[in-house]
Amino acid sequence: MRGRDTNRKPGEAGVTLIEMLVVVTIIALFAALVMPKLFSRADAARATAARAQINGFMTALGAYKLDTGLFPATEQGLQALRIRPENVRQWTGPYLPQEVPLDPWQRPYVYRFPGEHGDEPDIISFGADGQPGGEGINADIVSWRNN
Repeated sequence: MRGRDTNRKPGEAGVTLIEMLVVVTIIALFAALVMPKLFSRADAARATAARAQINGFMTALGAYKLDTGLFPATEQGLQALRIRPENVRQWTGPYLPQEVPLDPWQRPYVYRFPGEHGDEPDIISFGADGQPGGEGINADIVSWRNN
C-alpha cells in the first residue's frame, strides 16, 4: 500500500502554518467584534426576565390577596405563594406553578410588605451587581415602576 502523501509533489503541501495563523487571526478578530454585542444583549435579556418574573409575582400576590384578604408579611415572603403560612385562612394556593425562582443573576428577590411605595408589596432585584441603586445593567428592577 502506498502512503497518502506519496502522490504529492514537493511544492504541494497541505495547509501551511502561515495559512493557519491567518485563519486563527481572522476568527479572533471576528470574536472580538461580535462578543461584546452578544454580552450586552444577554444583560438586557436578564433585565427583561427579571421584570417578567416580578410581574408574575404581582399577579400571584393579587390572587393570594383575593383569597386571604391581605398580602403576605415580609417575614412570610414570596414563599407564602407556594407554602401555606400558619394562621392564614382561605389560602387556596399554591399561587405559583413552581418554586420561587432566583433573579436572573442567581440572587433571591427582596420582598417587603408593607412596602414603601404604595399599598402593594415591594419586590426588588438589585441587578447585576447585587447592590441597591446603580445604572445600566446594575440598575435595580422594582415592582413599583417600569424601568
